[in-house]
Amino acid sequence: MTRVTFITPDGNQVQVEDAVGSLMNVATDNDITGIDADCGGVGSCGTCHVRVRPEWLEKVGKADALEKDLLDLEENATECSRLSCQIELTDEHDGLVVEVAGR
Repeated sequence: MTRVTFITPDGNQVQVEDAVGSLMNVATDNDITGIDADCGGVGSCGTCHVRVRPEWLEKVGKADALEKDLLDLEENATECSRLSCQIELTDEHDGLVVEVAGR
């Protein structure tokens, strides 16, 4: 079972148990503030931008070239930024903590 904690732009922590699928779908299914997912998860809008805690970067993986190009357009992107639609959760991600970038 995969447990994920979202830290919303207003500082609230929302923990989701039994998270399955993409991180974006988990966020939208649980009404996580700041995840709009306007493009439906195809990685073309940036409205599901999260910052992965540094200790999780290796397990989550870094953004590919196309994702990086889109994140470069985000003014508050960091080296820990990812699009949540591009993170497919596995058992290896149990305990994952991400900060929702918001808009």
